[in-house]
Amino acid sequence: MGQKVNPLGFRIGIREPWRSRWTASKKDFPKFLEQDQQIRRFIKKEFRQAAVARIDIERTRESATVIIHTARPGVLIGRKGVRAEQLRDDLARIVGNKVTVHTVEIGRPELSAQLVAESVAEQLEKRVSFRRALKKTAQLTMQAGAIGVKLHIAGRLGGAEMSRREALIQGSIKLATLDADIDYGFATAATNYGSIGCKCWIFRGWYEAPRKAKEDNHAADA
Repeated sequence: MGQKVNPLGFRIGIREPWRSRWTASKKDFPKFLEQDQQIRRFIKKEFRQAAVARIDIERTRESATVIIHTARPGVLIGRKGVRAEQLRDDLARIVGNKVTVHTVEIGRPELSAQLVAESVAEQLEKRVSFRRALKKTAQLTMQAGAIGVKLHIAGRLGGAEMSRREALIQGSIKLATLDADIDYGFATAATNYGSIGCKCWIFRGWYEAPRKAKEDNHAADA
């Protein structure tokens, strides 16, 4: 398990909910899948400043519901909800059906791996020293309450002729158990020297239900 890059693959449907929650026939499945990708790409492109960490999509026969997890819901909604209405209309054109948009505010963006990775990428694009960006970001994440954080960047760091990798780990990262709540994010920094990939793993704690069940079982055995 520790060799897999994205820990979500092990936890989806067991510890974590599916990001797209709908069923479809064999004929409609490819169309709906492509629409989901178009929706996510559109929102991430049009609302880059809204700090969107995750987009969930639910469908029924008559409509679709898009749930956007963001650290800045005000940017997404706009003044008097104007941008939200425009977003609804744009998504309805993609889906070809009625669309409802819900926003979920992220209270601590420092504990969202996707937002942390995007923060590192943004700093690299602004020509901040990569070591400074990694150290500062990791410190903010640990101060926010994370048990552990791992940051990994790769590319022409500092404008070097040869690409290389740099990693920073603080705290503990429990990748070898499904009981651990591990969040993962990836972002790309478009610099003058080329693209730099930024990966982030954050150990936010333990899933409560399994640990309580284990404690109850140990108590019963005793």
